[in-house]
Amino acid sequence: QVQLVESGGDSVQTGGSLRLSCEASRSLFSISDMGWFRQTPGNQRELVASITKGGITNYADSAKGRFFISRDNAKNTVYLQMNSLKPEDTAVYYCNAETIFSNYWGKGTLVTVSA
Repeated sequence: QVQLVESGGDSVQTGGSLRLSCEASRSLFSISDMGWFRQTPGNQRELVASITKGGITNYADSAKGRFFISRDNAKNTVYLQMNSLKPEDTAVYYCNAETIFSNYWGKGTLVTVSA
């Protein structure tokens, strides 16, 4: 089992920045990949960014150049630095952890970007 707790969601204006945090209940070394997804009402959850145990990152086209995912293994925490935010980035952001046994999700944190 892995519990994930997200934090850092807030309301910001266009062009602003936020850093989301996701703290895992156990060592990141036991987790294969970690990622951030987002979801808006009526739409499917979509990948924003992911990072492997080895530190290889992957980004959605909409996030490239603006968002940056990182992990602090000592703190069991994954971060999503979001810059140059746009109204279309408004969503609930979810943290995801993938192990060889299962897939785990946090409860989400709301990001609202106003024009």
